[in-house]
Amino acid sequence: MLSYRHAFHAGNHADVLKHSVLVLILEYLLQKDKPFWYIDTHAGAGAYRLSSDEAQKNAEFAGGIGALWEQRPDALAAYFDAIAALNPQGGLEHYPGSPAFAAHLLRSQDRLRLFEMHPQDQAVLHEHFARDRRVQISVGDGFAGLKAVLPPPLRRALVLIDPPYELKEDYQRVIDALIDAQRRFANGVYMVWYPLLSRVEAQRLPERLTALGLPALRAELQVEEPQGEFGMYGSGVFVINPPWTLHGQLESWLPLLRDRLGSAVASVRLELSGQH
Repeated sequence: MLSYRHAFHAGNHADVLKHSVLVLILEYLLQKDKPFWYIDTHAGAGAYRLSSDEAQKNAEFAGGIGALWEQRPDALAAYFDAIAALNPQGGLEHYPGSPAFAAHLLRSQDRLRLFEMHPQDQAVLHEHFARDRRVQISVGDGFAGLKAVLPPPLRRALVLIDPPYELKEDYQRVIDALIDAQRRFANGVYMVWYPLLSRVEAQRLPERLTALGLPALRAELQVEEPQGEFGMYGSGVFVINPPWTLHGQLESWLPLLRDRLGSAVASVRLELSGQH
């Protein structure tokens, strides 16, 4: 099934959480001179036009980046700088996908390995990075592709696992991918994004991730009350081998997102698990 298109959801509250955490991790890895790889199992189109028919259909970005853009908090300048770089005219016409955030921050010696299955998104992704020699794009299943690139030659990497969760199997595949990845490359930083949904598989995933017993950080942003089995009422990220600085940074950032993006019942969750 290839029906999911992230263009309909670009810049929403889940993107803000995911990409702001992604930027914080990348900034930490960039503190060392040694190069590293950024690996994205579900890269999407790379960047999105917020005036497109897809983005305008539900205008989800209005409750995400749209609520932050005019008065950008100083707490995460690098996140907003990456968005501004894609909007040289000064407005908010485009929103970066995860690969574009990474490409903006990474150095010439770092590398990006991107996987995408959707034919339309593949074409846009190739066009977006056609002149970037740091980027290698693979057409196909990112879960399967992960096995081929781990361990990376440089022995430093951030892996983003961000499937659409359209299929029930995606939840199990996330667990399987992490178990296999840990066998191949235990020292990597792994970031899993997941939706907050009422469906059983979604409810169980964070606990199943925690049960792996790995050093990890769990951060969630709930923006509204649950609405039916498939209505996303928030999202979370689960970071294995998190930077030691990340918990402290999110202690102030998550409440800010809750207050700016959430309803009266909005809440946040932040906890560490495993050995640190």
